Amino acid sequence: MTEESGLQKIGVIGLAVMGENLALNIERNGFPVAVYNRSYERTASFLAGRAREKRFVGARTLGDLAAALEQPRRIIVMVKAGKPVDDVIEELRAHLQAGDVVVDAGNSHFADTDRRLAALEPTGIKFFGMGVSGGEEGALWGPSIMPGGDRLTYGHLEPVLTAIAAKTDTGPCVTYVGATSSGHFVKMVHNGIEYGDMQLIAEAYDLLRHGLGLSPAEIAETFAAWNEGELKSFLVEITAKVVDARDDQGTRKVLVDQILDRAGQKGTGKWTTQAALDLGVPIPTITAAVDARILSSMKATRVAGAKVYRGAPQPLRTGRHAAVAQVRAALYAAKICSYAQGFHLLGHASRELRYGVRLDEIARIWKGGCIIRAVFLDKIREAFARHAELPNLLLDRDFAREIRARVDDWRRTVLLGTRLGIPLPAMSASLAYFDSVRRERLPANLIQAQRDFFGAHTYERIDRPGIFHTQWSSVASEREGAHGRARPRR
Repeated sequence: MTEESGLQKIGVIGLAVMGENLALNIERNGFPVAVYNRSYERTASFLAGRAREKRFVGARTLGDLAAALEQPRRIIVMVKAGKPVDDVIEELRAHLQAGDVVVDAGNSHFADTDRRLAALEPTGIKFFGMGVSGGEEGALWGPSIMPGGDRLTYGHLEPVLTAIAAKTDTGPCVTYVGATSSGHFVKMVHNGIEYGDMQLIAEAYDLLRHGLGLSPAEIAETFAAWNEGELKSFLVEITAKVVDARDDQGTRKVLVDQILDRAGQKGTGKWTTQAALDLGVPIPTITAAVDARILSSMKATRVAGAKVYRGAPQPLRTGRHAAVAQVRAALYAAKICSYAQGFHLLGHASRELRYGVRLDEIARIWKGGCIIRAVFLDKIREAFARHAELPNLLLDRDFAREIRARVDDWRRTVLLGTRLGIPLPAMSASLAYFDSVRRERLPANLIQAQRDFFGAHTYERIDRPGIFHTQWSSVASEREGAHGRARPRR
């Protein structure tokens, strides 16, 4: 269409694959779109190709884009996070007025979203940070959408977002997430959980392949079978397809075996760990997954280490069928702990940062469209629907029952990896997290005593209120005088 066709309903800035696909999704669902890209050649190519004979207007400048939109203007920005977002906002704001809505739909850090909100507030321009998950296919056919910002302004966005979001039996995979930067914080945690999930699956694969000696075809069949039960999820589904896929570059070998074992990352997992540390929330499985990716990048060191400490894992020769069942149980239990950590972080951040996030709604909108979509998100939604202030998913009755039924197999699996020398950082971290949560008393009392000894950091007691400090050298001297100087045991 041409600009003479009238004002468009919504604008999209940025026509890389995600931006193009989201724009096509919006138009297909009944909302004419004005599009802008820094390079007009890209815009022209889009209009002549994928957008041909559809309800699109191409803008050469951001001023043209603003002029093509009905008021209040709704503009979705789909450019690389960081300075490019700031540059677009700075140039765009001169063409907008109070009440217009700008939505950053990239993977921006939540602190940047808060900064941009503060900068735009005096202008009356409404700013939203919106997480979008689902990759290229999700953007085109229905992603999971996590918008955060002003509650009343969300009304201008809701019809569009509801129409383009993925749909499940519990409704569109979009909700008003909460205030200020909540949308990008929730998306960040989604990606952190994704890191943990992928690492746990990779560890299960490593055990099956190198600990149990299963062939790629057998592993593909195993993951496909797992995807029919409690582990049913997008990541398990694609793993079943990936592990036995053949190289398309002529070797016809298993493609996974030809891929360099160095995992990339774009930073959202690291951000999740940093935010958790700042907020004082333990997420050891997610942090272990981030560490594992960093370790994978140390390829030269690992090659050298393999030469120094020779000895590849020797696969089990008996009991493989039982061991496969144990790995399945361990993977599910460890996943529960990983999601528990992510939701604990979301709940704590919502209170501390005054987001107003509903955890049952987050579980609901993650059921479809997004990368971590999984059947057991229904159970998470039900847990928080029963108890909105549930401090940890491990305390939910249903999840407690699920873990109790699998914990012995989980321990056997971690022991198997340890015995064979196969690293299970995320699976072990999940188990340690579970064992810590279920312990009424941890050895932190000793740490407090040590801190008080060398730094007079004080401590609390279990038998009386107050803050205490002990002159430990005097106590130690009295003990030695009463019992003789302590001697090391022979």
